[in-house]
Amino acid sequence: MKFHKWNGLGNDFIFIAPGEGDGTDFAAIAPRWCDRHFGIGADGIVILRDLGDNAFEMRIFNSDGSEAEMCGNATRCAAKLLHRDFRPDIRRFELHTKGGIVRPKVLDDDRVCVDMGAPRFKRGEIPVAGDPEKDARELTLDANGRSFHAFAVSMGNPHAVIFVDDAENFPLTQIGPVLERHSAFPAKCNVEFAQLLDRRTIRMRVWERGCGVTLACGTGSCATAVAAIETGRSEDRVRVILDGGELEISYAPGGHVFMTGAAEEVFTGNI
Repeated sequence: MKFHKWNGLGNDFIFIAPGEGDGTDFAAIAPRWCDRHFGIGADGIVILRDLGDNAFEMRIFNSDGSEAEMCGNATRCAAKLLHRDFRPDIRRFELHTKGGIVRPKVLDDDRVCVDMGAPRFKRGEIPVAGDPEKDARELTLDANGRSFHAFAVSMGNPHAVIFVDDAENFPLTQIGPVLERHSAFPAKCNVEFAQLLDRRTIRMRVWERGCGVTLACGTGSCATAVAAIETGRSEDRVRVILDGGELEISYAPGGHVFMTGAAEEVFTGNI
């Protein structure tokens, strides 16, 4: 089976292009293929299926075999792969995911801008335990004897954004897995630890559901920007600095979130 290895700011994926891997149990295969010592090595596997014209189905399996609803970095990678190898005459794509439809556009500068849709704040939409119609923008979460104030939001997948004084030295591997599996999140959760450097710049580190620490998270960057903008901490266009690079996120409350950043091929192969 042919595969393409791509990364978005170090968040890396094994892509299975349209026409490859039909009938394969990718949930079972993912832990082995994603293993960085005995496999190809990646944060997840992404399967693309041609729906006609500029539309494709995109399914994402985390490195532990669980299926994710959405992945922002994979979306940018998918757009560039599809434009280069399958639709060279098209720059705008429609990707159908379990978390909804996203619309990436390959820009002239080789970056990709993605219309990620509107954020969702209701508990039932994220999901967060409790009344499904209630807002989840203010949560108090306990982990390892500490209490954290979190902003919960869905970008097609669940996120909890926590603003901290020092993201660089925050004990990510101690607090992240506890909050990922917190009882407040029936489908688990991605957890972002964000530090405001100024009103246009955010330093963020992430613990991803089903993956652990990753170098970047596109939906997490969107969630972080939304949290900062909705709470008045930042302007409506911000630069999010991740371990693997930077993303530009713009959002006007009540509108859609737009994410712009790089995506690069690492190598291709057969397995």
